[in-house]
Amino acid sequence: MASSSYAPFSAVFSGFAATKPNPPPTCSAFLVPKRRSNSRNLKNGVSLKSWNKHGFQFTSRNLSVYARATEEKTVHDFTVKDISGKDVSLDKFKGKPLLIVNVASKCGLTSSNYTELSQLYDKYRNQGFEILAFPCNQFGGQEPESNPDIKRFVCTRFKAEFPIFDKVDVNGPSTAPIYQFLKSKSGGFLGDLIKWNFEKFLVDKKGNVVQRYPPTTSPLQIEVLIFDLLYHFTSSKEL
Repeated sequence: MASSSYAPFSAVFSGFAATKPNPPPTCSAFLVPKRRSNSRNLKNGVSLKSWNKHGFQFTSRNLSVYARATEEKTVHDFTVKDISGKDVSLDKFKGKPLLIVNVASKCGLTSSNYTELSQLYDKYRNQGFEILAFPCNQFGGQEPESNPDIKRFVCTRFKAEFPIFDKVDVNGPSTAPIYQFLKSKSGGFLGDLIKWNFEKFLVDKKGNVVQRYPPTTSPLQIEVLIFDLLYHFTSSKEL
């Protein structure tokens, strides 16, 4: 449970500045009229890629970090343990966009992230969206509790109904294989290290890593891309 006694996020990590969440999508936000455009970076890892139609120059929002379609592994090839210690094959999530998050119960980001994650899950779970939460105690010792206590905290305090998995390491020699894979497919300015609690990976319906977000990106800021993965695109190739 987050409280004033916990070390504030800003005191230990100041690499990112919080930004105001985008409003929920009311329609596809991926086509924007523009007279002339070249690809350029936007905040939160989103870039613009230009194309022409009917004499107009349009920009189509494309993701700057994504897994190219190959015969290599995807998220669906991994098996992890749930919070009760039972094996879960991630191929059960085929055909569903995923948001994978390393979580902690005693972080300054705990309340806002769990609240918004629950909001997204309640809104889109019936359309096929899933959130996979992996507790981790590597950042300030802010997830020290046992698996049963973590589950009780998340379910009672935040009424979270998305899957919570076994506590894992996300950095170092004992990094869980799923996190080795996620980091290898995203990289970028974040490098090979998870920086703090609540770093996020967006995965498409085919199990490819679409985008990686720093801890200060709120879940609601990702809603537009989740919406498009659900309703407009099958995989990152189409974005």
